[in-house]
Amino acid sequence: MITFPKEKAFWVRQGKDLLVIFFLSLPFAYIVCQSCIHDTDRFLKLIVINFCVWAILWKGNEATNNLVDKYYSWLQHPGKRLIAGVLAHAVFTAIAITGIFYFFKFVWDIHLGSFQWTLLISIIVTMAISLVLHSISFLKSWRTLAVESERMKKEVISSKYESLKNQVNPHFLFNSLNALSNLVYEDQDQAVKFIKKLSDVYRYVLESRDKDLVELSTELKFAESYLFLQKIRYGESLITSIDVRNTDHYNIPPLALQMLLENAIKHNVISADEPLHMSLYLEDGYLMVVNNLQKKNIIKGESSEIGLSNIKERYSFLTDRPVTISNKNQNFAVGLPLLK
Repeated sequence: MITFPKEKAFWVRQGKDLLVIFFLSLPFAYIVCQSCIHDTDRFLKLIVINFCVWAILWKGNEATNNLVDKYYSWLQHPGKRLIAGVLAHAVFTAIAITGIFYFFKFVWDIHLGSFQWTLLISIIVTMAISLVLHSISFLKSWRTLAVESERMKKEVISSKYESLKNQVNPHFLFNSLNALSNLVYEDQDQAVKFIKKLSDVYRYVLESRDKDLVELSTELKFAESYLFLQKIRYGESLITSIDVRNTDHYNIPPLALQMLLENAIKHNVISADEPLHMSLYLEDGYLMVVNNLQKKNIIKGESSEIGLSNIKERYSFLTDRPVTISNKNQNFAVGLPLLK
């Protein structure tokens, strides 16, 4: 099967369109002037005229449609897109017909009849065709939006399920209870605080699972509770720094931050000789989550790629600003866009 480069494929398609227009010009030339079939010279001129009119209106309106699409989206501004499209097609058709009419009149001395009547008929035909094209374009955009919305719902559910699963899995519960059992004998006050934080973690997971956004301050409080539990387990081997201020009016998808913290802890070596440093701070409208890289071997299927993919998909549904991921100077950094 022959494949063409993008540029060549474009010109091949244009050539096919012009070929279709040419064959359409033949019957229209006959319909307009049946007696001209006996006058070869006149009939050929009529074919050329029909071809020029159809080609200019077809390809010109196609370019006009693409131009309007760049400024107004069917998904975001359907009303403006419809009005702008109708006006743009009407204006282009009027200009094109005027140019064609006077070109043939002064260059070839061919009169196409009444200018007003020709212009009116052309605009009506163009509007009718444009209405069909707009309807098709709108339905395609609506279908795309519906499919994308359904896909995003599944991604959000998957992401929330992943976060919930991380919290209620046997490993997390076992490690938490094991740390708690040691605290009960060593420091009862700290054990009571541990139980309170563990309760806060589970309560937040259950309460936020049906929400699309939560306040940044609320998510940070949850992160502090989560990190408290992890610090009891790892002690001085886990070093955290949270420098986030002025969180008012900022929102974030629930459990997105926790997932990043979970990934960092799960995928890096944490020991007294190789402590894990984790930092949270704001930068240019992003919540940055940074940790030093000291990767450990992870069983295939436990990679953090699914978690990061879910976070990016959820954000793509909420904002045009992307989730940033960088790996520089032995530091792994993820930036979560803050939403107002």
